[in-house]
Amino acid sequence: MDFEVVILGSDVNAYYMARNCYEAYQKKAFVIGKLPMNFTGLSNILNITYESDLHNSNVLKKTLKSFYEKHKDKKLLLIPSNDDYVRLMQENQEYLKKYYYFHTISIDLLNNLLIKDLFYSKYKNQNIPKTYIYDINSQLDLKKVNNLGYELILKPGNGIDYHKYEFESQAKVYKIKNENELLKVIDQIKNSGYKGNLILQEYIDGDDSKLFDSIVYCDKLGKVKLMTLAQIALQEHTPTGIGNCTVLVNGYNEFGQTDDLIKKLKKFIESLDYHGIAEIDLKYDTKSKTFKILEINPRQARSSYYLTACGYNLVKFLVDDLIYHKSFDFHFINEEMCLSFVPMKVIKENVSNTKIKNKIIKLKKEKKICDPLNCKYDKNIKRKIWLNLRKINYVKKYRKCKW
Repeated sequence: MDFEVVILGSDVNAYYMARNCYEAYQKKAFVIGKLPMNFTGLSNILNITYESDLHNSNVLKKTLKSFYEKHKDKKLLLIPSNDDYVRLMQENQEYLKKYYYFHTISIDLLNNLLIKDLFYSKYKNQNIPKTYIYDINSQLDLKKVNNLGYELILKPGNGIDYHKYEFESQAKVYKIKNENELLKVIDQIKNSGYKGNLILQEYIDGDDSKLFDSIVYCDKLGKVKLMTLAQIALQEHTPTGIGNCTVLVNGYNEFGQTDDLIKKLKKFIESLDYHGIAEIDLKYDTKSKTFKILEINPRQARSSYYLTACGYNLVKFLVDDLIYHKSFDFHFINEEMCLSFVPMKVIKENVSNTKIKNKIIKLKKEKKICDPLNCKYDKNIKRKIWLNLRKINYVKKYRKCKW
């Protein structure tokens, strides 16, 4: 083959994108990570190397130029696995595009998506939750807070900066019950050194099954070619994991309005002049009976492997689009498929929505269930042991942590 796949990162996203490469072409992707992680470090279906300072632009450019020099006879497809690499590739695109093929978007659009206070300001006319953007260095406007009501959601406006300041009770997202708790959490964040804005937002009532995931693929011309809509059954329940899906069902939506929602989202994404893979997080609001956009991530999500399980391999779409310049028609992927990181025991004990729980049990019997980390080609015995221990730990985590 006249191309190689290069993936930046060593996390779960990097693993299943490498898995996509192996399943599509029976070849190992080259993974370049900052630090060892078991997701990729214990795998035998990929080639991995490490560069501890990979988040430094100069080091990234030097590392990728060196890789190019060793493989200049091939076309090189470059795939980021997280927000840091998405930004680094955008900021260094003029240099990197001399050697690699990849999608990128404008810096303004990237900031509007990654910096959440910009997102909620820029797209306030879209169907998003009621939001108060609070400058952490100013006086808190309790009138605006009360307009949101309790419980409410609190999260950082700039997640990348926020996670540079670690503290003991740090969480990715906070669900705040009252004013005293709000003031306490704000003080903790202030004392950590974080100086950015905070997002205070109405809490849309409902368990995890009110959440939805939509993956979008836009080609190099900015046209949407793939879309999904999956209802989430469970998300992580640890403070640092909230917002990360662990169980979902594609092609399932107990609230209806699917066709109308997909048309609106497709039109919105194409209006942005977006290119590449994006994930849209939504929640169904039972009060307004509408789907509200929570955020848009400018990359594949850690749960996006379900597209491949449905027959739509994301790496193959990237290769066909960017390397071979193939064209393809729009397709809404409505095949039913359950994706799960957790064992059935966790699903049966923790999914409170009986309808989706029964759907998952049915899909398992029909063998329409997949785990992004469980690949039949990956036969490393240490990896198999780690995966089994990971599932056991999930049982313990869900029993201990309630969101």
